[in-house]
Amino acid sequence: MPARRPRATRPPRAWPATLRDRWLTLLVHGGALTTLAVLAWLYLTNRLGVDIVNGLYYYTGRIALILLALSLTATPVSFIFGYPKALLVRRPLGLYAFLFAALHFTNFIGLDYGFDLNLVLQDAILNKPYIIVGLLALLILLALAVTSTQGWKRRLKRGWTNLHRLVYLAALLAALHFFWQAKVPERPEPLIYGAVFIALLVVRLPPIRRWIVRARQGRAAPLNVQPSAVHPTERTTRRSRQETEV
Repeated sequence: MPARRPRATRPPRAWPATLRDRWLTLLVHGGALTTLAVLAWLYLTNRLGVDIVNGLYYYTGRIALILLALSLTATPVSFIFGYPKALLVRRPLGLYAFLFAALHFTNFIGLDYGFDLNLVLQDAILNKPYIIVGLLALLILLALAVTSTQGWKRRLKRGWTNLHRLVYLAALLAALHFFWQAKVPERPEPLIYGAVFIALLVVRLPPIRRWIVRARQGRAAPLNVQPSAVHPTERTTRRSRQETEV
């Protein structure tokens, strides 16, 4: 029986090269985990204010909105500035946004209502419709978090892309949830989040995205164009296909 040839192994990458290629991913993980650690420290040391429940609502809700906005910013950054590595942090940012949204819900159902489902139904859901909006946003984020793996992407195929476009609906519902329960004349913050989410949605519309890509390619085109083995139309099609992915 012939001897098996040893499998080729990749040489380990040097740490500086890894840091250079993954600095944005490391920054996202470090920032999110640090934020989570600060939240735990504030809770354990009673530094969330006189009303701990409201303090947790404030902290977890805003961090979830910020992380969700950053996750939605990854794709526009990739095609506006020609920086595809921004797409590497889209998934972790979305998962961390879901984590803080889940903590927000845990504070609501646990600390605020003591896991009393009857009280939640009678007092919260029936009398406070903004809670239903928030729950819908959380359920969408839950579905996106569960199906964010490559395995689910292969199973769902084209349906995966359509499903994950619901992240924009979740973002708008989250902003509406904040808007509905806040005193907007005194606190315009919900309107700011809503405007940011709408702007991120508009910039992803195909005509606007194509115009931005053409404008960037026109500015970046060299004066002396060198011949290439790949036809320009093929390059444009390939790039557009990559940028269309959610």
